[in-house]
Amino acid sequence: MFSEQTVAPEVANPKDWSPTSWKEFPIKQLPTYPDQQELERVYEELHNNPPLITSWEVKALKNKLADVAAGKSFLLQGGDCAESFAGCKSPKIVNLLKVLLQMSFIMIHEMETPVLRIGRIAGQYAKPRSRDYEVVDGEKIHNYRGDLINSITPTREARMPDPQRLLTGYNKAALTLNFLRGLADEGFADLHHPEYWELDFMKENKYYKEYEAMVNSIQKAVSFMETITPNQFDTAQKVNLYTSHEGLNLHYDSAQTRKVPRREGWYNLSAHMIWLGNRTRDIDGAHVEYLRGIRNPIGIKIGPNYDMDEMLNLINRLNPTHEQGKIVLISRFGKDEVEKGLPDIIHRIKHEGMPVVWTCDPMHGNTFATDDDFKTRNFDDVVKEIRQTFAIHRDQGSYLGGVHLELTGDNVTECVGGAKGLHEGELHHNYETYCDPRLNYEQSLEMAFLVAKEWKKSYA
Repeated sequence: MFSEQTVAPEVANPKDWSPTSWKEFPIKQLPTYPDQQELERVYEELHNNPPLITSWEVKALKNKLADVAAGKSFLLQGGDCAESFAGCKSPKIVNLLKVLLQMSFIMIHEMETPVLRIGRIAGQYAKPRSRDYEVVDGEKIHNYRGDLINSITPTREARMPDPQRLLTGYNKAALTLNFLRGLADEGFADLHHPEYWELDFMKENKYYKEYEAMVNSIQKAVSFMETITPNQFDTAQKVNLYTSHEGLNLHYDSAQTRKVPRREGWYNLSAHMIWLGNRTRDIDGAHVEYLRGIRNPIGIKIGPNYDMDEMLNLINRLNPTHEQGKIVLISRFGKDEVEKGLPDIIHRIKHEGMPVVWTCDPMHGNTFATDDDFKTRNFDDVVKEIRQTFAIHRDQGSYLGGVHLELTGDNVTECVGGAKGLHEGELHHNYETYCDPRLNYEQSLEMAFLVAKEWKKSYA
């Protein structure tokens, strides 16, 4: 499932860093656990569990991200806003893998460039919140911060941060990864039968005919290549998929951070890529302290009202040697702010010679609440920010190398718009998300076509 490639040697980690040095720094978005003794016991158990991934896979991903930064491929990062423990079921995992594969093959077919897939999966169990507490039935209780920390059930007991959930998160991530590896290694993505991936509710989409033609084209290409060669292509049956999550719960991430034989430095072996959110990127904070010491690729979310010098210092703190493929800069301004906020940071980063992978998160800056208090996003707003971001990068002479999307392979009703015209009055039909709204299966495939069209305008 995860191919291994050789990448350039890296420098050793800072001598003043350890996986737990973050505890000496101010921390945000991590509530205090009431039972510290139980937290320590769970931490040690988690620390001694087998790793979920390998350092070889981390290094291979970094090499592939370097190719993205060089304009040789395109990054598709997507998945749940916040995974739930209850969602660790085969149909949901299969559907997410399906939609990521289908989206990537649409892009490959339309853009004629390799696509790197990174899932928000197998660890995306924690979420930042703007408030620590909420009031339910007159009682002040902890806000829900994802299944890794507490329960969605709105009671005082269920919302108390529970260390045992760290182990449950590890176990759910391991089950998910095991199933994903089995699917990807044993022909689930077999290009000989791409029509098997089709889900019924795509048929009414205006891009269905293009999708059908693309499937036929892939089948003909595979048949042609196998006609003129003696062997069947294994690469037509297997795919690479990497995992990522936001590095919020530092107990979880640091417990799975370790050295490996015959390699320098420390690796977070819970996921291939970790990203830093808008609310935790303080340069003197605990999250930056932790992330500066690991070898994994690091994503950085950047939105409106950033401070230019702070952003440049942050990138230097996390990547002082300007290593290729190390930093993925994820812009998330919103359609009304991107033209004002993005050009200057692109210009400065180019001027400073910082090697970054530029991607666009068009979801988080375009969220609003309906009159019925459903949190949602408008498909057209998401597309608008993508178009604006491509245009800005084109004008700046830089390469927009990816998109970062919250999506699902299920037929949910969480984002309005799209070819089918989902409207606000239909959101209640199948609104499942615990936190932020996701593109459904049909909207995701439509988005893949539109992203490919914008890429071709800029770089074909």
